[in-house]
Amino acid sequence: MSAGKYRKEHNCLNCGAHVEKHYCSDCGQPNLELKESFWAFISHSIAHYFHFDNKFFQTLSPLLTKPGKVTLDYLAGKRARYINPVSMYIFVSIVYFLVVYSPKHVEKHPDNGHIEIEKKKDKNVTDSVNKALKLTGISKEIANKATRSINEAIKKKEFVKLGFADQEKELNRLNAENAKLKSDSLADMIEGYNEIHIERNDSTYAAYLSRQKKLPVAEQDSWYKKLIKKRAITIGEKSEVIQETLEHNRPKQYFLLMPLLAWFIMLNFRKNHIYYLNHLIFTIHGMMVYFIISIVTQPIIKHVFGEDAWISKIIELGVIIYILWYMFQALTIFYQRKTWSTIFKILWILILYAVALKISELVMINLIYYVAT
Repeated sequence: MSAGKYRKEHNCLNCGAHVEKHYCSDCGQPNLELKESFWAFISHSIAHYFHFDNKFFQTLSPLLTKPGKVTLDYLAGKRARYINPVSMYIFVSIVYFLVVYSPKHVEKHPDNGHIEIEKKKDKNVTDSVNKALKLTGISKEIANKATRSINEAIKKKEFVKLGFADQEKELNRLNAENAKLKSDSLADMIEGYNEIHIERNDSTYAAYLSRQKKLPVAEQDSWYKKLIKKRAITIGEKSEVIQETLEHNRPKQYFLLMPLLAWFIMLNFRKNHIYYLNHLIFTIHGMMVYFIISIVTQPIIKHVFGEDAWISKIIELGVIIYILWYMFQALTIFYQRKTWSTIFKILWILILYAVALKISELVMINLIYYVAT
């Protein structure tokens, strides 16, 4: 690497210690001239960049293809060729959460006076069924009756998906329409929708309180039950905001759980008598592998093939198989255990981590509810 012009003086400009040759033996700073040309500055910076770049790929290749090797080399003192695990973890995790976790913002469309239930795709379905029935030679009356039943079922399904307030708007619209038309079929539809609406009565806290006021005092919920109900309803109403905030805080969740994962590994391999820090370094390398694979595959799944495509499912399955293979190989090589012993311990580690992940997620949802909403 190009170092620039070295100073003739033997005092370190950083710490003041005596410099024998080109580098300070106390702080490691090169004994370079302060004044350098523009091109010397640029070439020196580029050299530093490519030096880092070279170390990154020297670490990346064995990390992905030789499970456990980087950790064993690092703990054996062969560290000059590799990037520090914490430094590389921070870099990789930042890239991972920028690429993989991009919260989805749901666009809210303005209310145009009433909720439009008839969707274009639903109309296409009923039209297709109607044409197919007519082609079979079934009478027009029976075909129309069948498509009408399908259409009503679709409308009912869409009505169930609506919130309490939107259901009320739709019922008011249908009641106003029925007042003019006096239709028996429309009256039957309203009756069915009313039953659904009553079941959805507690979908908002205001609706819940309204129902409580109509009950006798002895039958009303206590203040504590009302508090629990309010929390449950609010979480349901603000599920999109909570989920978005939760995804935004995934980096913190994974980072805080990593020492716990290392502890789970240490518990399962406690007979190896290895220091906790060594388990932690092993865990950091393992988490980096998962992040790097996700950085490569997730954009392909989301933006090239689509999350529901069959090829995306194959890629996801391939990632799971690779991670399980990597975990098995790394644990076998690093801890020197037999095959079935390693498999059993992998299962325990995954179960413990899944439980910890779920508990931490519940804690985060509660924190988001009380702080962010």
